Amino acid sequence: MKKLILVFILCHIAITNCISQDIITKKTGEDIQAKVVEITTSDIKYRKFDNLDGPLFTMLKSDVLMIRYSNGSKDIFNETQSEAKQNTPQNKPSADLSMQGRQDARTYYKGKNSGAGWTAATTIILSPVFGLIPAISCSSSQPSDENLNYRDPELMKDRTYYPAYVEQAHKTKKRKVWTNFGIGSGVWLLLILLL
Repeated sequence: MKKLILVFILCHIAITNCISQDIITKKTGEDIQAKVVEITTSDIKYRKFDNLDGPLFTMLKSDVLMIRYSNGSKDIFNETQSEAKQNTPQNKPSADLSMQGRQDARTYYKGKNSGAGWTAATTIILSPVFGLIPAISCSSSQPSDENLNYRDPELMKDRTYYPAYVEQAHKTKKRKVWTNFGIGSGVWLLLILLL
């Protein structure tokens, strides 16, 4: 019984360490794994996650789309009202709508019903070999429309915006499934070593 409790504590620590970073998403679509130190009216100060004792970096707030914090909360940095009026779907070029679709998918798609949980559970309970089956199956299928969690049905009718949104949501789903497969494999290996 003590071994089982120890295994659960170690699994909790391992999973917490895997996901305990802030993620800064720039408007270009680049994600930066970091620890945000300070947000001012014009800047965001952070340290890179792989070197928390390293230098303090500064980024313009206007270059950032969103920050997802390690505790699950997030800050979304919106355009000003005048910019939003100028950028209505009718006035935007298709490249802008494509980029907006990818950014919106990063913001709103959460990977609900992606199969990531089942992948991790199968991997932990059976083995990584059996965990590959749901991992490959789930990551190869696009998210269903009811799980896309989009905010604007009118934009989803656009032929440039919709495919970009779905493509980015699919990438997010794949990343979530394979991350859970990796975590499940680590937990399975830890269980085998402890038992």
